[in-house]
Amino acid sequence: MEKKNEKEILIKIEGEEWEKLLDDAFKKANRKAKIAGFRPGKAPKNVYIKHYGKESLYYEASNKAIEVAYDRLLEENENLEVVAEPDVSINSLDENGIEYKFVLTLKPDVKLGKYKDLKAKKEKVTVTKEEIEDSINHMREHYKENVTKEAPIENGDIAVIDFEGFKDGVAFKGGKGENYSLEIGSNTFIPGFEEQLIGLKAGDEKDINLTFPEDYHAEELKGQAVTFKVKVNEVKQVVIPELDKDFFDDLGMEGIDSKESLEKQVKENIKAQKEKEAEDKWTDALLDEVSKTTKIDIPDAMVKAELDRMIKEYGQNLQMQGISLEQFYQFTGMSEDKLREEYKEQATKRITYRLILDEIIKKEKIEADEKEVDKELEDLAQKYNMSKEEFTNNFGSEMIRYELKVRKVFDILKGENKK
Repeated sequence: MEKKNEKEILIKIEGEEWEKLLDDAFKKANRKAKIAGFRPGKAPKNVYIKHYGKESLYYEASNKAIEVAYDRLLEENENLEVVAEPDVSINSLDENGIEYKFVLTLKPDVKLGKYKDLKAKKEKVTVTKEEIEDSINHMREHYKENVTKEAPIENGDIAVIDFEGFKDGVAFKGGKGENYSLEIGSNTFIPGFEEQLIGLKAGDEKDINLTFPEDYHAEELKGQAVTFKVKVNEVKQVVIPELDKDFFDDLGMEGIDSKESLEKQVKENIKAQKEKEAEDKWTDALLDEVSKTTKIDIPDAMVKAELDRMIKEYGQNLQMQGISLEQFYQFTGMSEDKLREEYKEQATKRITYRLILDEIIKKEKIEADEKEVDKELEDLAQKYNMSKEEFTNNFGSEMIRYELKVRKVFDILKGENKK
């Protein structure tokens, strides 16, 4: 019995078509067949079948037959809007032919709610002096240098040290390091260690007496009094560049040669980023508002397909960081089932929004003509420093056409193009 948004279709491959597939399967299998009196690949078909049986050809023939059946399915049902990979099973199989049952998941009906005169509004974007200063300070931090100094260690300096820890006069595991660069004030070591280095100079040695915290991760060191023997090899001062000519040259930003011009550029950059974030947040809010009055019965297969895409995307992003999905699961204690469960709500939202956009395109009869598509292709190709032909081959004109239609939908949702 067919479920809602599903359609069952039977496709049979039989007669001469099936015989040809069996014959192709025989030729492939015969190359490896061991039949007394015949070299591999030379046994007649009737001898092969007598020896192995015609059924031995069914598996290979069915692998080819499913491609033929699927192509026929698409050709005969081109008007169906299929939204997920079909579920396929063999309905019958014998020497006369093979019949497949395809269960197709169809695009669900969308009972569109209110999508004009919406309440969601775009947030006003402002850029504060503090944000500009913070951004510039981050730039300066990026170009900071660690300069060796002869003066004693101060808070904020980097001390390059050798150290070894002892408990009751015996060195303990994990308590030794050589030429370790420690930023004073970073609270990297246990409380009291960094503070006791202040005032020391390169070449100085000192015994630092401390007590490990009661909540320390190593059971044998919790609350224990220890002594660290420390030698200072080098002291480095962190020098953050001033807003001068050398710094502007290092930045390499065109037209930036003063504090004022940098502040102006940074303000524009922050504003542009905030505008994009506000725009994205607004479009999401508009779709969310429409979804509250829209009714869609989303098929499980459609959610599964979206989750498959999302997991694949996540895996690709991890791969770019040199981590595989399997390693991620191992490090975090996560599993694919848990990740899919976490993504399920987001996947459902993605599908809902996409179906809403498609329905508005259909209802409003929105089109993108060739002139619009051509101009967009030229603009994008130029933006990404590619030829128009190269960009089109990589991304396709139909994707651009759809994006232009979606843009027009958002014009309607925002009230900028009321029809």
